[in-house]
Amino acid sequence: MDNKFKIILMAVSGLILLGLVIWFFGKNQMTSQSSIENIKNTVVNHSNNDATKEKKGKKMTATNQKDIYLAGGCFWGVEEYFSRVDGVLDATSGYANGKSDTTQYELVSQTGHAETVHVTYDADTISLKEILLHYFRIIDPTSLNKQGNDRGTQYRTGVYYTDPSDVQVIDQVFEQQGQKYDKPIVVEKEPLNHYVLAEEYHQDYLKKNPGGYCHINVNQASYPVIDDSQYQKPSDAELKEKLTPEEYDVTQKNATERAFSNRYWDNFEPGIYVDIATGEPLFSSKDKFESGCGWPSFSRPISPDVVDYEKDTSFNMERIEARSRVGDSHLGHVFTDGPKEAGGLRYCINSLSVKFIPKAEMESQGYGYLLEYVD
Repeated sequence: MDNKFKIILMAVSGLILLGLVIWFFGKNQMTSQSSIENIKNTVVNHSNNDATKEKKGKKMTATNQKDIYLAGGCFWGVEEYFSRVDGVLDATSGYANGKSDTTQYELVSQTGHAETVHVTYDADTISLKEILLHYFRIIDPTSLNKQGNDRGTQYRTGVYYTDPSDVQVIDQVFEQQGQKYDKPIVVEKEPLNHYVLAEEYHQDYLKKNPGGYCHINVNQASYPVIDDSQYQKPSDAELKEKLTPEEYDVTQKNATERAFSNRYWDNFEPGIYVDIATGEPLFSSKDKFESGCGWPSFSRPISPDVVDYEKDTSFNMERIEARSRVGDSHLGHVFTDGPKEAGGLRYCINSLSVKFIPKAEMESQGYGYLLEYVD
C-alpha cells in the first residue's frame, strides 16, 4: 500500500508540476501578446493628426470624381474612416446588392442588402488602389457575414463598382491581398445593384455621436497606406551582395550595432528612413527624438502597417522585437519609456537596418507621396 500510495503521490505531483509549467509559459505568451497588442493600439490611437484631412461632412469639388461602394460591416465606422482619408470627397451610408429596389434598416436581413458606404473620391489625389488598400486595412477579408461583433448577411464584405474599367484594379488588389492569408478571401466583388441611401440618422453617425459603437479604429485613417507590392525582399545571395557585412548581420542575423558610433543616432535632418534591404518606408524624421540611448529613436513608425512585432527572449531578457513587414529585417526593439505626449513608445532602431532619404530627395526617389508626413 505504501508503494502504491507513493506512486499515486508522484503521479499527482508530476501533473501539478506539468500544470504549473504550462501555466507559466502560457501566462508569458499571453503577456507577450498583450504587450504587442498594446503597442499596436498605442501607435494607432496617437494618430498623425497633422496629416489628417477630415472634411467634417463638407462637400468638396474635383474635376476627376469617381465612385466606389464598399461593404465592411457596420457602416458607421467605415463611413467615418473614409471621411478622414485625404482625397475622399464624400462618404455616405447605404444598402447595396440586395434582392429589391427598396429596403430600410429594419428589413436589410430580409432583402439581402449589405450595409455599404458610397465613397466619392478625387482620382487626381487618391487612386482606386489606395482606396482599396485603406479598405482592406480595416476589414477581416476571410470572415463571412461577420465584422467585429456584428453578425448577419447585412454585415458581409463587398466591393461594388459602377465603372467596368475599375475591375482590373479591383482584381489586382484582390489577388495581392489573397496571398497574405491562409484562408480564402470571402469579399464580394460585383457590379453595384439595388443601392439605397440609408436613413438620415445613419449619415455621419459617429460625428453626431462621438462615443457611438464602432468596430474599427478610425484613427488609422490618418496614416498613409504603403503598398507592400512595390517592395520585394531580395534573395539571401542578393542581400549579401547588396548589404555590407555589418548590415547583413544586423538585418538577417539579429545583431546589434554599437551605441553612439552609428550613422543616424544624432541625425535630425528632415526625411524618412527606409528598410535597407527593400526600400520600404519605415520611419519619419517627424517622429524621431533624442532618447540618450545612442541609437535612432522614434515614437512610432510612419504607418502602423509596415512594422511587425515578435517576442524576443535573447540574453535572458524579455523584449518586443520590431521587424520590417516586407523584408522581415531585424530593426531593433520597442520600449515603453518614450515621450508620454507621443504615446510613450520608443522604437530603438539600428542605423544599419535603415537608409535615410533626405526630404529634398524623396520626390525623385519615389517617396513624394509621403512628404506631408515629414517635418
